[in-house]
Amino acid sequence: MIPVSIPRRKQEPLQVEQDEHPRGDTTLEKLSKLPAPFRSGGSVTAGNASGVNDGAAALIIASEKAALEHNLKPRARILASSTAGVEPRIMGYGPVPSVKKLLNLSKIRLDEIGVIEINEAFAAQVLTVSRELGMEDDDPRINPNGGAIALGHPLGMSGARLVLTAVEELHQRQEKLALCSMCIGVGQGISMLLERV
Repeated sequence: MIPVSIPRRKQEPLQVEQDEHPRGDTTLEKLSKLPAPFRSGGSVTAGNASGVNDGAAALIIASEKAALEHNLKPRARILASSTAGVEPRIMGYGPVPSVKKLLNLSKIRLDEIGVIEINEAFAAQVLTVSRELGMEDDDPRINPNGGAIALGHPLGMSGARLVLTAVEELHQRQEKLALCSMCIGVGQGISMLLERV
């Protein structure tokens, strides 16, 4: 995290040097007492849901022509993208049809993809998506540096964070392909296939 100094009126600047989301004093006992907000007896709680926190990311997406004209050095290429929708009551399921559509469009098999970033709105949600796509719960390709439960879910920035994380991991692992996918409110899913350059 890059420290940020925020000016304030009649006060010293606020120094933001630590992520606001992690709670070092969390215990299994405390987590077990959290209520399920969506339905009585439900399994989703604030302890296994992503935190809505602040964040920012920037990416440059350019055509090959623009990259050459401006002397940019691409790190990845977008091969394909897709969107799909499901009933709003199962909105977290949106990545399943979106990923299936993407794989069909690109003629790529899931086992050919070396890095998979799925935005983790809730632990149960990403597990459902990965299982429906035929992956094991502990597949090392999925969110290898942690998902939104660990890193947070800054609304409006999570898609850029997924792409940036996937590109970095492609280069670290020297893999060829990465898949990024996330659910979007009201039942949508979006997916993107990237190739390391």
